[in-house]
Amino acid sequence: MAAVRFIVDVPFDAPARTVWDELIDWKGHEGWIPATRVEVDGDDPTAVGATFTAWTGFGPLSLEDRMRITELAWDDTSGSGRCEVEKLGPILTGRAGFEVRPSPSGHGSEVEWLEDVRVRWLPSFLAPVVERLGAIGFRRGMRGLAEKLAGTATAAAPTDEG
Repeated sequence: MAAVRFIVDVPFDAPARTVWDELIDWKGHEGWIPATRVEVDGDDPTAVGATFTAWTGFGPLSLEDRMRITELAWDDTSGSGRCEVEKLGPILTGRAGFEVRPSPSGHGSEVEWLEDVRVRWLPSFLAPVVERLGAIGFRRGMRGLAEKLAGTATAAAPTDEG
C-alpha cells in the first residue's frame, strides 16, 4: 500500500461561492471530470456524515472511490469554504478535500485541492508517478469546471504542470 499525496492550486475568474456550489454538487462532478459517474446516498448529500461513491474509468477498468463527508462549511463573512472527505476504500483510503477562497487580487477565486491517500496494491516506488498523474488529472478536472463556469463567468484555465 503506497502513500500518495498532492496539492493542486487552481485560480478561477468565477466568484468563490459559485465555484464552491459546483464543487459540493457531487453528482455534478460527472459534468466536468472525464469518465466519472457519481452515486449519492441519502437525502442531504452535503451533510457531515453523508456518503457518496465516484467511479472513474470505463467499465471493469473503473476505480471505485467511496467517501464520507467529515467537514463541509461555508463562511459568509470570509467568502470561503472548506470540505474534507474520508476515503473509505476499497482501493483508496485516507482523506481528500478542498478549500475555496476569494483571490488575494480581489478578482475571482482560488481552489486548493488536497489528496492524501493510501492506494491498495500500489508498490511504493510507483507513488511519485501516481502523485504526478493525479495532480495532472485534477488540474484537467478543474479545467473542465472552469469551462462549465465560463457561461456565467470567465474562468482561468489551469495548466497541466505540476
